[in-house]
Amino acid sequence: MSLQTEKTNMITQQLRAGDILNKQILSLYDEIPRHEFVPGQFRPFAYSDLQIELPHNQRMMTPLEEATLLQALKLTGTETVLEVGTGSGFLTALLSRLAKKVISIDYFADFTNSAKHPLTQHECNNVELVTGDAFNGWVDKAPYDIIIFSGTLETLTETHRLQTAPGGKIIAFIGKQSAIQAQLHYFDHQGHWSVEVLYETSLPLLIDPFKPNGFVF
Repeated sequence: MSLQTEKTNMITQQLRAGDILNKQILSLYDEIPRHEFVPGQFRPFAYSDLQIELPHNQRMMTPLEEATLLQALKLTGTETVLEVGTGSGFLTALLSRLAKKVISIDYFADFTNSAKHPLTQHECNNVELVTGDAFNGWVDKAPYDIIIFSGTLETLTETHRLQTAPGGKIIAFIGKQSAIQAQLHYFDHQGHWSVEVLYETSLPLLIDPFKPNGFVF
């Protein structure tokens, strides 16, 4: 089966079947080749409904998990996005097409470096890649319209919330071990927070360099 056929099947059988109805998001999955962001040995699985292994014991979200987050954010193209955890860079590429600017930070330089080539190749010119510790966010350029933590947190802290602009949103994976929720936190213009659970999943912990025996993101 060709990669194009696999891509078409992914869009039809995973995304559309999973209630992804946003035409712009669906077209991006056709436009940006996911397999170019996946580690070489896993490219045959780039369009499969599974989390793909990455170095440092990390994983990519499934296509449906990615698309569900993007659809829930309802991006308008005016937002500045902080992405904590560049990983493969594929979600970064999708975000770059939907937002005004993406600041993507990863603890590991090899993730940041490997994402640079495909992002450049696909003209994701509004992405700033940074290698650093963003477990507590990235205060230097706060506040952000959108913050996405793509590793699991035990809880969302006040430090995280303070970096969100009024009307802004945070995507966070909250929980422990197998009981992890993808949550959308919304900060309204009256200063109130609300939360919506998008789905349940399992993702590695976001690295906390100051936590003894902590996982590395």
